Amino acid sequence: MIGIEWTDLGVALGLVLAIEGAAYALVPDLVRRMYATLLMEPVPRLRIMGAVALALGVLIVWAIRG
Repeated sequence: MIGIEWTDLGVALGLVLAIEGAAYALVPDLVRRMYATLLMEPVPRLRIMGAVALALGVLIVWAIRG
């Protein structure tokens, strides 16, 4: 992979799981309401939200890692 260590990928995956797990453990009702809201959103809007989140994530990693 270009400039990415496997350990970095493992740490990133671990952080995602920790944050997701914390949300389910601390505010499970909020998570359920969020999922119910997402189910009512049209697919094109979800695609746009996903693309924006993807772009922001890449920009954050790029800004931090250079």
